[in-house]
Amino acid sequence: MKNAPDRKAAESAIEQRGFYTDNPRHQRALALLLQRPARREEIDRAAGCSNAPDLIGELRRRGLELPCERVEALDRDGRPCRPGVYHATAADRRKVSAWLRHRGAGFIAPELLGWVALAAVVGLMLAGGV
Repeated sequence: MKNAPDRKAAESAIEQRGFYTDNPRHQRALALLLQRPARREEIDRAAGCSNAPDLIGELRRRGLELPCERVEALDRDGRPCRPGVYHATAADRRKVSAWLRHRGAGFIAPELLGWVALAAVVGLMLAGGV
């Protein structure tokens, strides 16, 4: 197709942007996946969600790979099944590590942001600007 979008350009834009999230569910899921591979149910419990594949999809759209490997298992009825086990790749670990370093060097924690805004408003009020 002549007008097909350039997928390589979109992928490289994601790579250049770097990884970032302020979502607590993302952060809890990543804390688990950086320790060890985990099944969907484990990610649900750790992250506090009920749809880990959607959560993983959100993290993938933010630039992580987080591949899912199918493993042989038996379900509760003794039938064979192939549940997915997610894991962080070496590239994922580097991206999250860079984000954590960057976050620790200048980002304002979300819980403090409200206090900073309040202090700015109070400062303006005291200075007679509002």
